[in-house]
Amino acid sequence: MDNRRLGIRPMDGSAAVTMPGMLPEAPAESQAPGATVGGAGEEPAPGQLSGAVRFRGLLLLVAAAFFMQSLDSTVVNTAVPVIADGLRVTPLDMRSALTSYVLTLAVLIPATPWLCDRLGTRRVFGLAITVFGVGSLFCGLAQNLPQLVAARVLQGVGGAALLPVGRYVLVRTIDKRDFVRAMSTVATYGVLGSVLGPLVGGALVQYTSWRLIFLINVPVAVVGYWMNRHEMPDYRLAHAHRFDLSGFLLFATASALLLIASELAGASPKPWSSMLACTLGALVLGSLYVWHAGRTEFPVADLKLLRKRSVQVALSGGIFTRLGISGMFVLLMLFLQVGCGWSPLAAGMVMVPQAIGSIVAKRVINRALVHYGYRRLLLGNTLIVAALLGSFAILGPGSPVWLVATLAFFYGGFAGLQYTAMNTLIYNDLDISHASMASSLASTAQYLAMSFGIALGMLLMQGLLGGHASGDYVVAFRWTVIALALITAGASRVFRQLPA
Repeated sequence: MDNRRLGIRPMDGSAAVTMPGMLPEAPAESQAPGATVGGAGEEPAPGQLSGAVRFRGLLLLVAAAFFMQSLDSTVVNTAVPVIADGLRVTPLDMRSALTSYVLTLAVLIPATPWLCDRLGTRRVFGLAITVFGVGSLFCGLAQNLPQLVAARVLQGVGGAALLPVGRYVLVRTIDKRDFVRAMSTVATYGVLGSVLGPLVGGALVQYTSWRLIFLINVPVAVVGYWMNRHEMPDYRLAHAHRFDLSGFLLFATASALLLIASELAGASPKPWSSMLACTLGALVLGSLYVWHAGRTEFPVADLKLLRKRSVQVALSGGIFTRLGISGMFVLLMLFLQVGCGWSPLAAGMVMVPQAIGSIVAKRVINRALVHYGYRRLLLGNTLIVAALLGSFAILGPGSPVWLVATLAFFYGGFAGLQYTAMNTLIYNDLDISHASMASSLASTAQYLAMSFGIALGMLLMQGLLGGHASGDYVVAFRWTVIALALITAGASRVFRQLPA
């Protein structure tokens, strides 16, 4: 079957730079000794080691960064009820500690390419590891929720550069024939972090202290900083273009105001005037950014790409889908631990099948796209994900472990198909010259939708919570997942705009 007729681009070497979060290809002003720049695809001399072997230290450094961030993003969800108890707040009040980190990633990722062009990859990656480590230390020392939120924002400042810079450096350094193997190695560590995260988080909070889930990042960051000085190439531009500071401030402030409005929605009594002011302020600043982006040569997010149907559908469909499903992990942890009385470790263990399901999905996505095409796959898969999400409403305190694990596996598998298909759709009709900006735009929209999806899920559960007994959490969880399933199903209408 012809892949091009189905709208699927073959994955040749030139497509390697279209990965999510990728930075633009740029001439190197300086580089690590022996780095292969501009020689990708050339055959090695007899006896010469492959790129993946020669740059084993660099691969280990980037893999450790992927592992650290992946572990951190999953380990915290498992510990939410215990952290809430330690900080003397309700579990649903913890949403700001979760959304602040993801929102910071969304806001700062567009600035990463310019920072690398101006300061160099070695300095930016070193600063990112340092800031992430310091933020982790402050998270572990936090004495109240505001301190934890501030520390999570600091973590996000560092985390925003770890993955994009790591991917970019591998593209610039590793030969094309070794790149897929190198990225597979790095991605394996990321997947390992997502699998171990729930287990590690559950074990640490159950047998030691919740503070250790953050403090374990500190020694990793110290080792990573040392390796960065010895293994990281230093790519930069001699003359970087001017940074779009005005656009960045407009975008960042609008995003922050929206998140503040969602936080105020969970207050009691509700400050309606403040909520309205934040919402209107976000809309005004967002509109100003749209006007500004159309008149700027190098905007932080180029909205002209939305003229492409595939980009428009990928972003809007991805946003609506993630609004429905991004909060499911933390909601399930609250349901199992607070509503059903499960231990943190038991709740973490049942999430491992979800990660395994996501891994399985990555192995079948190519065949699924070739067979069904983007339109049929996304239309059908979105409805399947919605149905699986709603099916969690059948669970209760007496539900057997195998049933929860089975639902988690299938939900993780089909959600993984959804994420991968949406993440690749945005590049389907784009020229390679727009790949970097599309990647930055996609990553920003993804993290924005995730932050608001987490906030939406927790706000719905809080609004449906009749009390703070375990039975109240069970009832609220059931109605919340039904509401989120309906929102997710509605996202399927967006994918109808794709050509048949």
